Amino acid sequence: MKTNQFLIPSILIFSFLMLVFTACNSDDSTATSDDGVDDSVLVTNVDASFFTTSDGSVTITTVPCTLSDGTSTDCYQIVTSSIPTDHTLGPWCPDNILDDASAGGIWLEDGVVYDVDGAFVENLATFYNDDNWLMYDGNGDIYITETEEDCINAANPNVSEAYENFCVECLPSYITDITQTWLIPISPVLQNTGVLFATGPGGPANTAPSTRGIALNGIEFSAPAPVDNILGAYTLAPFDDAGGHINVNQGYHYHAATGFSTKIEQTDGHAALIGYALDGHGIYELEDSEGNSPTDLDTYRGHTDDTRGYHYHVDSAGNNNFINGLKGAYAI
Repeated sequence: MKTNQFLIPSILIFSFLMLVFTACNSDDSTATSDDGVDDSVLVTNVDASFFTTSDGSVTITTVPCTLSDGTSTDCYQIVTSSIPTDHTLGPWCPDNILDDASAGGIWLEDGVVYDVDGAFVENLATFYNDDNWLMYDGNGDIYITETEEDCINAANPNVSEAYENFCVECLPSYITDITQTWLIPISPVLQNTGVLFATGPGGPANTAPSTRGIALNGIEFSAPAPVDNILGAYTLAPFDDAGGHINVNQGYHYHAATGFSTKIEQTDGHAALIGYALDGHGIYELEDSEGNSPTDLDTYRGHTDDTRGYHYHVDSAGNNNFINGLKGAYAI
């Protein structure tokens, strides 16, 4: 049988045209726009109903705002009294070196959460390999700040020698008039390149806010506590079991997520939602319902799934950290 001399070239041309048509109409899930905004990843809006507003400790209104990438949009304005209503505060400092863990809070060091009981305070010289630590008297009573003035003076970066070897305990009664106001975009705007938080002298510096986000009870997820400054003055400023403590300017705030604050459990067993970052993306606990931690987090401690879109997972409590940066635009 004789082959048609025009058949093979025609088939090749048709195949080429089909490939071009398919390529031009394919759904490229990694495509991004050229305006600095990542359009390829699912994002979900902030759900204001998750916040603890029923008791009046948190109020939320909608206001116009401008984001760090220039986007004009609407934000939730969240105002909080800086006192959580979903768990108790304290204790922080034990009274005596014989006290058990119920009398004190916790300390975060090198990824480990330590109970600040009497024995911990008694053994600070050994713990830090420095004989200048001696935070108790001959009766075993621990030196603790007793007044608001003491709290302020002992928390000063240039603390005087009079406050060395004190356990710093600032009380809720010192912050009765403090409120905090935060702006969070209702619809997150994911960026192609996010911003890492500043890490202090010698590290990255930028204009990103130091606050990491807001817990669902309205309390601030704060930047890492300045542990070096605290220890350098031979003071200890423990966190309570919820991972928070108080200063008179900032109010009560968290430095670690330990499972005490309001959370929204996920029906698929994913780690629970505990708050929102300042870019509007959800912040979730580290572990899921089976105790597993995610292994695919990006530099900012975020990743994406089909249910929650892009979201963050908090760092281990002992690391004195929540998330490493913001992948979305934040209100300015």
